[in-house]
Amino acid sequence: MKRLVIATRRSRLALWQAEHVKRELQSRHPGLEVELLPLSTRGDELLETRLENAGGKGLFVKELEHAMAQGRADIAVHSMKDVPAELPEGFVLAAVTAREDPLDAFVSSRYASFEDMPPGAVVGTSSLRREAQIAARHPALRIALLRGNVETRLGKLDRGEYDAIVLAVAGLVRLGLAGRIAMRIPADVMLPAPGQGALGIECQAGREDVIAAVSCLGDPVTAACVRAERAVSRALGGSCTIPLAAHARQEGDRLRLRSLVASVDGKRMALAQCEGSPEQSQALGEQAARLLGERGAHDILAALGR
Repeated sequence: MKRLVIATRRSRLALWQAEHVKRELQSRHPGLEVELLPLSTRGDELLETRLENAGGKGLFVKELEHAMAQGRADIAVHSMKDVPAELPEGFVLAAVTAREDPLDAFVSSRYASFEDMPPGAVVGTSSLRREAQIAARHPALRIALLRGNVETRLGKLDRGEYDAIVLAVAGLVRLGLAGRIAMRIPADVMLPAPGQGALGIECQAGREDVIAAVSCLGDPVTAACVRAERAVSRALGGSCTIPLAAHARQEGDRLRLRSLVASVDGKRMALAQCEGSPEQSQALGEQAARLLGERGAHDILAALGR
C-alpha cells in the first residue's frame, strides 16, 4: 500500500490514538502515506443521555464504519472498551495493540479515595459497571451521570459539579494527564471493562491488503486477553447496557480471567474466576459466562430487562 486513511473520532484522546497508530504504521512501512479522517459520532453528540438509552457503544463506531464502507477510510482506530461485542457483518478487527494500564482511576482534588468521601458526596461516571461496583462498596455516596470527553469531564470536576469522578487510567496517561490520578483503583476493588486500555484497528473483512499492512501492530498477549474478555460480554449479550466487567491477565503460560455481572445498585453480584491456555481464550470467556449464569447473572439481567 502507498496510502492509508484512518477514520477517527474528533476528541483529543481519539486523535492521539489515531496519531499513535499512524506513527507506528509509518515506522514499519517507510514511504507509506497515512492520513486521518476525523469524524463526529452520535456517541460524542449525545452528551446528556445515557448510552444504554440511546443505542449503546455502537454510537461511537457507526460513522467510522460507514466511512470505511463508502471507501473514504481504510481503517478505524477504537478504544476497545467502546467496541460492541459483535462487529457488523463485513468488518473485522485486524489488530489489537499492546495494552496500556487497564485500571480505572479515582480522580479528585479534594479526596484521595472513595473511603475519604463523606456520605452524600457526588461521584461522576457514565458507566453502569463503575456505578454498580461503587454502590456495592460505598452505598452512602451519590452517583451522578457524567458524559463528555476527558477534558470536559475534568472541567466539570474542577468547577465543583462533582466531588470525584472515575475515568480510565489509559486515557489520562495517553493525554499526559496522569498527574490528575488520585488513585489507581485495584482490579479487586473495581474490575475493568472488557478491552479497557487496549486499542483496536478495524477494517472491512475483504481488505486483505489492509489486514496485511496493520497486522504487524498487533500484540498477541493483549489480543488473547481482550478476546477472552469480549467473549464474556458476547455470551451474555453484553454492551454498555449492563453492568458487566471482565479482565484477563496472562501469567506464564496461563490466562487468568475474572468477570462479574451486577445490579446497578450493587446489591446483587455474580462473580467468576477461571483460567486456561491463551490459545483457548475464546472458550475461556465462554466458560466464565456460563459460570456467571449459574451464579445468578441471568436473573440480574432479567431484572434489568436485558
